[in-house]
Amino acid sequence: MTGQYPHRAAFSTRWNDNDVYGHLNNTVYYEAMDTTINVWLMTSAGLDPSAGEPIGVCVSSSCEFTASAAFPEALEVGLRAGRLGTSSVTWELGILRAGELIAEGRFVHVFVDDATRRPVPIPAQIRAAIERDLIV
Repeated sequence: MTGQYPHRAAFSTRWNDNDVYGHLNNTVYYEAMDTTINVWLMTSAGLDPSAGEPIGVCVSSSCEFTASAAFPEALEVGLRAGRLGTSSVTWELGILRAGELIAEGRFVHVFVDDATRRPVPIPAQIRAAIERDLIV
């Protein structure tokens, strides 16, 4: 399963990521996944969120956990594209520890006009980058 994530990003846990139960709070996994998606969009697909161009907004997200992690573990986030529609994309993500999958997440982004927040087609340069880099 882990080899199926064509993009990987390091995820360094932080001191304040642990909760009272001694492991990473579930919100930390969502932060890591959201950051991985948006950094990839900006660095690999040319998204400029401050340029008034279409942006992707999250309309759905989920995560399933199979093992715990805690600070100071070094983790990795794997990213691939699942369903690629006209105005939406389903991002599929894995949180990995030394290659072991410890959580799987999904985010659905709908691309919208930055001003009106109405759905628009995925911008051509972003679609091309997804097709080039993230479809398994």
